[in-house]
This record gives sequence, C-alpha cells and structure tokens, in this order.
Amino acid sequence: MTSEEIQAIFFAECEESLAAAEAGLAACKAGTEDADTINAIFRAVHSIKGGAGAFGHVALQAFTHTYETLLSDVREGTVAITPPLTELMLRALDTLSDHVSAAREGTAPPADAALLAELTAAQAAHAGAAPALETPASAPVPAPTPVPASAAADQGFDLDLDALLDDLAAPAPAAEWTLRLRPHAGAMVNGGEPLLMLRELVSAGGRVSECDWSLVPELDALDPFQGYLGWTLCLPADMTEAAVAEIFEFAGDDCGLAFGGDAPFPPARIVAPPAPAAVPAAPGAANPAPCAATQPPPAPPAGQSIRIDLPKLDRLIDAVGELVIAQAMLAQRLGSDGASAAEELALIETLTRDIQESAMAIRAQPIGSVFSRVPRILRELTQSTGKHVRLEVSGEATELDKTVIERLGEPLTHLIRNAVDHGIEPADRRLAAGKSAEGTLRLSAEQRSGRILIRVEDDGAGIDRARVFAKAVEKGLIAPDAQLSGEEIDLLIFAPGFSTAQQVSNISGRGVGMDVVRQNVKDLGGRITIESVAGQGTAFVLTLPLTLAISDGMIVNVGDQTMVVPLAHVIESLRPAPGDVKGLGARRQMLNVRGRFIPVVPLGRELGAAGCREYPEQGVLIVVDTEAHGQAALLVDSISDQRQFVIKSLDTHYRQVEGVAGATILGDGRVALILDVDGLVARSVAAGQLREAA
Repeated sequence: MTSEEIQAIFFAECEESLAAAEAGLAACKAGTEDADTINAIFRAVHSIKGGAGAFGHVALQAFTHTYETLLSDVREGTVAITPPLTELMLRALDTLSDHVSAAREGTAPPADAALLAELTAAQAAHAGAAPALETPASAPVPAPTPVPASAAADQGFDLDLDALLDDLAAPAPAAEWTLRLRPHAGAMVNGGEPLLMLRELVSAGGRVSECDWSLVPELDALDPFQGYLGWTLCLPADMTEAAVAEIFEFAGDDCGLAFGGDAPFPPARIVAPPAPAAVPAAPGAANPAPCAATQPPPAPPAGQSIRIDLPKLDRLIDAVGELVIAQAMLAQRLGSDGASAAEELALIETLTRDIQESAMAIRAQPIGSVFSRVPRILRELTQSTGKHVRLEVSGEATELDKTVIERLGEPLTHLIRNAVDHGIEPADRRLAAGKSAEGTLRLSAEQRSGRILIRVEDDGAGIDRARVFAKAVEKGLIAPDAQLSGEEIDLLIFAPGFSTAQQVSNISGRGVGMDVVRQNVKDLGGRITIESVAGQGTAFVLTLPLTLAISDGMIVNVGDQTMVVPLAHVIESLRPAPGDVKGLGARRQMLNVRGRFIPVVPLGRELGAAGCREYPEQGVLIVVDTEAHGQAALLVDSISDQRQFVIKSLDTHYRQVEGVAGATILGDGRVALILDVDGLVARSVAAGQLREAA
C-alpha cells in the first residue's frame, strides 16, 4: 500500500471523526453532557491530530492540538460545559473541517488565529491563567497540558498516553527508581489489561518516561495480538518492588518486569502463527497438554469491515449488469428454442438478483453522511439571517447508493437555504403568529419499496401563492388570466430565474437554486414534490432510486418499438371498458379511473413510432404517477414482460433525448429506450393545452 493510499484512508477516517464530533457536540447543545459523549468528541479530534502529525500537515496538527487541549480540560472537569463554550467548540469544529479539506486538496489553510485565541482564552479563563489574546497562525505547536495523576486514575480505560509521555517535560522528583515492563501477547487475551496496571502505577505517583517501540514491524506485518511495546516508568522512592509485583501478580507470565535503572527491557514473546493444519495424533497416543505459546489467537469480533477502492466496486457493478443482460439473453434464447428449463431459469434469475442486491449493498452508504453537513449549514445561515432554527433529523441510517449520495449534497443545500431564508419567518413575526421564536427544520429519510423518500420540512409561513402567481406573471411565465391550482402555482418556483426575494443577498435573490435542485434530482432519476399549508409550513419531498445502475421496469411494445417503463412510476395497468375513455376537445382523451379522470398519453404519437394503436380500446393503458401532473395513462400496444434492466446513459454514448431517460439491452440483444415518464406526460399535457387554446 502506497503512502497516497494510506493518506486517502486517513482523510476518509477524518470525515468519520468529524461526523462523530458533530454528533457529540449536537448532543451537548441539546443538554446531553455525559462522560461518554465528551470522550467521543475528544477521541475524534485526537485521532485527526495523530494522523495530521504522521503525514506532516502542520497547520492541521497545530489547530487540532489547541482544540484537543481544551477538550481535555472539559473531559477532566476543569472546564465546565456551557452554551457559549458549546457554540465555540462548534465553530472550532467547522474550522477543523476546513483544515481537513485544505490538507486533502493541498490548498492554503483557513485563517484560524482569532479562533485559536478564543480556544486558548476559554481554557485559561477556567484554569486561572492569563489568557493568550493573540495566537499567531504560524506559531509552533504548544506543549500539551500534562494530565494530573488523579484525573488519569478516574478516566477508566481511556488513558491518554500522549499526556503521560508529556510528563517528560515536568521536573522529576528528587528520589525515583525505574521499572521497565513489556506486556506479552497473552495479556489482553487472558484479561491482564496493561492499561489498568499503568493507570494504577500512575495513580500511585509514578510517571511514564519512555515508550519502546523498536520492535514494532512494518504495517503489513503488524499483528495486533502481539506484544511489541515496552514502557519505562519512574516510580517514587517510597514504592517498593514488592508493591509493584503485587500489582502485576494477576498478570503472571503475561507481562515481563525489570527492576532498576540498569536492567534491560524484558524480551518480547512474539508468538508464531499457527500451522495451517494440525497433524492428527496417532491412535492410542496420549493427548498432549495445550501450550499457550502455540495456541492460535482468538477469532476477530464480528462486524469487521474493509476498505475497497471505488474503481473495483464500479467494475463489480458493471460485471453484475452484464450478468443481468446475459441472464435475460439466455432466457430469451431458451424460450425461442422451445427448451424446457423453467425451473433452472427461475433459479438462475433468483441467484442473479441476489448477486445484484449484494453488489448494490456494498456500494450502499447511510444517508447520515449527507445529513451530518446540515448543522454547519444551519449555523452559517443563523449568522447571516439572524434566525434561530432547531434541526430534527430522522432516518439517517437509511442507505442508498454512494453515487446518489455524492450528488445529493447540492440539492439538499439549496432546499435548506430556501427553507431558512424564505420559509421560516423572523422571530417577531413567529411570535405574532403564536409560534415559538425558534423555527424548526425537519430532515428525514425512509425507504419505500425500491425508492428513497427524503423530506425537507419547515414550520414557517408556507408558500405565498398570491405572491408567487404575481411574480410569475411579472416574469412572463404565465398569462395574467391563467387558471392554476395551488399545486401548479407551487411548482412555479422551479422555473429558471424565478425568485420572490425582495433584494439580492448572499443566500438568495438571483433566481438560481430551485431550478438546479429540480434538474439535479431529475438527473438522479428521481422527482420532487411540494406540500405547503399557509401558516403551517412547507415540505419538499424527494423521491430517489436506491441505485443508478440496475432497476425494475415493464417492457412494452409501441408500434415497431420496444420500450421500458420504470416500475417506480407504475400504479396499475388495465384495458378500458367501453365508455371509460371520454374525449376532451379535438385530440385529447381522458380516462375514468374509479370516478377520477386522468389524461391519456398515446406513446406512439408522442415518440413517433410507426404502426401503433391509436385508440385506447385497442391497446393497454398503464396508469403512472408523475411529479407535476399527478396520474396519467400511457397508451401502449401490449405489455411483454417485467424484469430488471441495466441503465445505460444516452448522454455518454449519444446525446440527451427529450422524453427518454436512458437505454438498456434486452435479452435478444436489441436496444430499448427507458422512458422519462415525467417529461413525456408534462410535454403531452402542455401540447394538448396549446392545441385547445388554438
């Protein structure tokens, strides 16, 4: 593994640590300030500091060190958690995130001198020292504050070894003697926790003066079950060797001890790996006694994970896609030859789907990685707007494809900025309306069948439809006498260049944002809808596919063409009875579906297919659900199959085609177009309205 690959792993772990620290500080802000939460925040920042030092990111290490020092005092109880301190640590976390981004991208680090001064002053104010009001950005890394022995004794298993080593800087007592110890491989396995014993020695007045890591091998050869490290401790003169031996009595032979300054380190016991296979004993031979030195290490705990390069996963997904196509070809070939292999084909189809789902699960990631960025966005919006907003998050463990997650950040950012700037009212208006001064933003995710629903909901004033209508007329988007429903008026905010802001700010007013959201969601194969109630708030609902690679669809025939209707849009299919289809004008038809009339969209006419059925009574109607126009009925000649299909982008291989979302390869080798149901229905309805107006 190269240094670049190891550093990439470090930055990936930095993102995980930042998310953990963000969650912990959010809990502190909500009033949960227990020791576990504080320790989790400290460990996250400490991990980033250690990696930054190893890879030579000086600015990141310097900032993290100061931040860690304050957190250490909070953990020890010398600095109390207060709302202002929590806000300071949240701002520090934002700057730490900027430092990580700068180190990853090789850009200049952020300006942090003022914030470093605030962190140092917050620590000094509680410690009784004079605060350092100015901390130059280029200042060397200050020495960490030593951890008192009493504090170390109360920290449980979370012993700060760095702080113990920092005791070297402290003046040594007048009379000390030296102890060297080296835990062996069996110490942890047999319950002889070395850190417990180190902690007890420190609590008795000892200090760690040296750590011997000369036996630590290269990373590829490192065995975590071996005992490589040795420790040198300086113990007070009043502590006898017998007292030390009593502390380590429980460890027995699992820990080597050497008393006196001239004594060398105890030798290490590196256990050789077990033989690949045990030789069975001869019949009648006595069973030998088990030997601790030759016993294999215990099995690793369940739930371990490995990191895999994305290109390898992409190749796996591509191979699975080709497997799906090959399975469809095999089924087509056997069916055309009249072979009787229905049971075997069903088994292959089941296995193919299992392999596909497993491959997709490997790429799946919790959406919480996207949601974790929202608190910082809200903090920045709070500073610029003066509005106080409380965030409520649910469903952050919902998983979807990594490709979708990577492209979801920008649309969510626009929606959140829109909710805070346009949706949630200022505090005085909220109080006048009988609401709390603090607004609420709810962010949720859930899985429904093969799609993910993401809701961005606020408790603001709702969409002012009269104002939206007037602004649309002003910009020439609609006629002044247009008759639009409330839902149709809401959708006008997605028009390019549309904005109801009174003045241009750094947040909104330029008419760029909501149209980008709609396009990005559409590019992901999803759709966005709006739910708004005046005086109560607005919710944007994003419906996204779980994956962009493989999906389920309905294979239909339209004239001389074979097409695919994504199953996520399909509600039902039917053959209309006489009288179910009514004419509306010259060339528009409506289908009566249980008392509700929906427009009929003849796919053949919309796509220019030859030889297609023109009348609904002659074909099959597929009722679909769309973003902008609700339900509609697609007229096709027939339905031939329902199966998985591999999505191929037309943009990559040809160009974007209106009404077409992509293409796939059928079992007989032909290319079939995947329909953009939302785009087709919207175009058909708009064309019908224009014909009626003419």
